[in-house]
Amino acid sequence: MSNKLWEKDFSVDRDVETYTVGRDREMDLYLAPYDVLGSLAHITMLQSVGLLQKDELEALSRELRDIYAIAEAGNLVIEPGVEDIHSQVELELTRRLGDIGKKIHSGRSRNDQVLVDLKLFIRSRIEGLTKAMNALFDALQSQSERYKDVIIPGYTHLQVAMPSSIGMWLGAYAESLVDDLIVLRGAYDVANRNPLGSAAGYGSSFPLDRDMTTRLLGFASMNYNAVYAQMGRGKTERIVAQAIASVAATVAKLAMDACLYNSQNFGFIRLPKEYTTGSSIMPHKKNPDVFELTRARCNKLQALPYEITLITNNLPSGYFRDLQLIKENFLPAFDEIETILAMVTTMVEKMEVNPEAGRDPRYELMYSVEKVNELVKQGVPFRDAYKQVGLEIEHGKFQAPHKLHHTHAGSLGNLCNDRIDALWQKVLSQFDFDTYHRALDTLLAR
Repeated sequence: MSNKLWEKDFSVDRDVETYTVGRDREMDLYLAPYDVLGSLAHITMLQSVGLLQKDELEALSRELRDIYAIAEAGNLVIEPGVEDIHSQVELELTRRLGDIGKKIHSGRSRNDQVLVDLKLFIRSRIEGLTKAMNALFDALQSQSERYKDVIIPGYTHLQVAMPSSIGMWLGAYAESLVDDLIVLRGAYDVANRNPLGSAAGYGSSFPLDRDMTTRLLGFASMNYNAVYAQMGRGKTERIVAQAIASVAATVAKLAMDACLYNSQNFGFIRLPKEYTTGSSIMPHKKNPDVFELTRARCNKLQALPYEITLITNNLPSGYFRDLQLIKENFLPAFDEIETILAMVTTMVEKMEVNPEAGRDPRYELMYSVEKVNELVKQGVPFRDAYKQVGLEIEHGKFQAPHKLHHTHAGSLGNLCNDRIDALWQKVLSQFDFDTYHRALDTLLAR
């Protein structure tokens, strides 16, 4: 007996089947609990429009809740010969309930099934990502305050430029995460729209109540146009991947800085020895492999939106099998970025700071602008003061003024960490995860 929803009186060549299925069965396990949630909402709606009897809804709901628990525990498997998670769930219901199990597909296509699965998956995983980002943000802010008075040189062109601080450096990455969170919130809004009921991309002759499934699944709105709901496949993943890539870009730059600042040539920070690795030939080495691998992993993630673009950019409207391949790197990307963020959070919390780093004579010239500004305050025109200090440097007569008096917003003496934190909390509060949690809790309790 065939376990393919579409197969009729012939079988597909085995090599063709292997080639077309690819890694889809493996990837579908990411979507398993979300597929069940979509089915629960769909059958509740079907009963409301007269396409299921009340006792059929009760039986299907009971079994779907049981399958959901199995999927949530990670114990649901897609059996050999079963094409995807949609087929597996329907097969489970049919085994348990007979022909009633076959009724869950009325008014629905696998196209809108996978769309709603992806939207629910993305929504949930964005919530997890915000929590991981929040932990790193807190660590950066805490260390920024702790080390705000530890002076290090800032650089332009990798040349010593002007005074900075460990606090200023770490606080910059905290604020960078704020912008990343804003981008992620936009991606969340794109994902938080209901495609269920668009069927194969052209709607259905059944009187489907799409507003009802939107409410049941806790979406902010639906994808109204059935054609556009299908066009959103690939586009949604690309937009979300761009948000992930934005986070990855911030963390990659932080990792690169950390590699430099941990080296003996800089010596601004030091990783505890248990967080480094050694060399097989040089006994003195303590390598920052964590930050090096973080940099590489983040760079891979930054390629993801371009990969999705290349899969989708020459497709017309409607569904095409090309879209299946997006899952392979997109779905695991959430695990990857969350693992990265957790490790970098630990590194930021554990790093040791050299409080005397800025006193190294090699960095004396970073105070040249301070000297210029002192002369300007005394009434010397800026260009004349600049030339005077330049000549002192050229003739070896420059004496650095080590007392700093930076007071403007965002400067060494006024990092504005409290205002950065307020902005972070404002953006974080806009996600409104509680709404969808309440909806899903109600759906599972019916």
